[in-house]
Amino acid sequence: MTKNDSIPKRKDGGIRWSFRPTTEDELKVCLNDPLWRICSGALYKIIIKGDDDKKGKKDEDKKKPKEDLVVFFRPNRPQKRLLANLWHRNVILKARQLGFTTLVCILWLDTALFNENMRCGIIAQDRDAAEVIFRDKVKFAYINLPKSLRNQMPLARDSASELLFGHNNSSIRVATSMRSGTIHRLHISEFGKICAKYPDKAKEVVTGSIPAVPQTGILIIESTAEGREGEFHSITMRAKAAKDSNKELTVRDYRFHFFAWWDEERYCMPVDSVKLTDKDLAYFERIESQIGQPISPEKRAWYVATRDADFSGSEEKMWQEYPSTPEEAFQQSTEGCYYSEQLAKARKEGRIATVPVTEGIPVNTFWDIGASDGTAIWFHQRIGLENRFIKFYEAWGEPYSHFVKYMQALGYVWGRHYLPHDATHKRQQGTSVKSPIDMLEELGLQNIEIVPRVDYIQHGIQATRDVFNQCWFDETNCKDGLAHLENYRKEWNDRAGCWKESPRHDIHSEAADAFRQFAQGYTYYSPKTPQRSRPNWRRV
Repeated sequence: MTKNDSIPKRKDGGIRWSFRPTTEDELKVCLNDPLWRICSGALYKIIIKGDDDKKGKKDEDKKKPKEDLVVFFRPNRPQKRLLANLWHRNVILKARQLGFTTLVCILWLDTALFNENMRCGIIAQDRDAAEVIFRDKVKFAYINLPKSLRNQMPLARDSASELLFGHNNSSIRVATSMRSGTIHRLHISEFGKICAKYPDKAKEVVTGSIPAVPQTGILIIESTAEGREGEFHSITMRAKAAKDSNKELTVRDYRFHFFAWWDEERYCMPVDSVKLTDKDLAYFERIESQIGQPISPEKRAWYVATRDADFSGSEEKMWQEYPSTPEEAFQQSTEGCYYSEQLAKARKEGRIATVPVTEGIPVNTFWDIGASDGTAIWFHQRIGLENRFIKFYEAWGEPYSHFVKYMQALGYVWGRHYLPHDATHKRQQGTSVKSPIDMLEELGLQNIEIVPRVDYIQHGIQATRDVFNQCWFDETNCKDGLAHLENYRKEWNDRAGCWKESPRHDIHSEAADAFRQFAQGYTYYSPKTPQRSRPNWRRV
């Protein structure tokens, strides 16, 4: 019998994670097994929150102050699933607090410690998050290694964001972006939030950091959902489509990983503390039919309690942070949306389709102009009794000359251009004081009309609802504008737990406000109608 025959093995030939070495020879054998190092719970320490209310815990214990605890890292069930299915490129759509960033920190640190000339990186959503990840996960795990092992793996450099190891020239770094050199292991944490809050940074990650990972490397993109826009949504949808079609992945394709809240053992609580409504019961029945398995009463109670306590009852926020299905993660509630019913009816009646430009018919435009916000424009033709919207265009941070140049390149026959009431407000422009209408006219835009301001914006929104049944939209050229209209909604009052009367100002506002100018300002006139007989006439 050799000296290693007494070490218990797994079915795949690796060492059982429960085994603890008692001699130097056994320790060397164990340290040569990457999965034992990661999964045994004998090597790496982490900090966890001391707030896990496990079943059977006494009530008096729950009332004690909860302190952070230092424990040996052992992967939970979702983390084990990821390890078993890791690919060259991975995208993870998940529920909150499943510990994937912790897992990757341990995995990357282990890679750097036990392999030569490896560059491992983690991109965090902001500087504060990067500092916490580096200090409390990466560096903490290293300095709490067994002293004898740490002495064999000394630091050549210890900065505020990077550990470089002297024994093998490998390193691990945590930052908000990474562009220089090759990155053999890269993790992008909460990429959905980066895309939503820092689009320029997201673009830099896609064009600079991701290409730095070689085909032989490993890339992990992980996040909760954050709306249906941005690179995270695009990457996730492509990866999911590949999985659904059973596509054989190349080293450049992303493997899709989804981790739902209902698959996490910790997410449960006593059923007698929560009352479920008929709507809640219908929701769980629908989800059970989709996932093909029951959701226990304890998990149902946890879900409802978390939704009502942490998110003021908002189902949309719950879908985002604790999704039941991949589709639900990016789903947005129509509750509180101004035009959801009107758009649904337009789709049902076939009024969102291919709407070609009719030659020789004037094209009108409806604008929302912003001093610091974006500018949005809807392009419209009146054909018989139909109001046809043939195009939508928007841009941020561009001068008015940009939009006029864009319009000139289209080659349309122009009708009238409808601007909101604040287009007449004069502003300081270098050495002169000009209004937006003055600047647009200087650039050659003619036949401008100013849409009168409504006393209450709700009146303008209702007027927009009323004219929807007269509108047709080109589904391709108006795609972005329709998405904005679909997501234009009321502001949520967290304190009162209800919708406010005022609309939420976000990236959807400009498109919705521009479309509202059509409802408030446009009236069809025969070409024979004298200009001075029309309301809102300004200049010819």
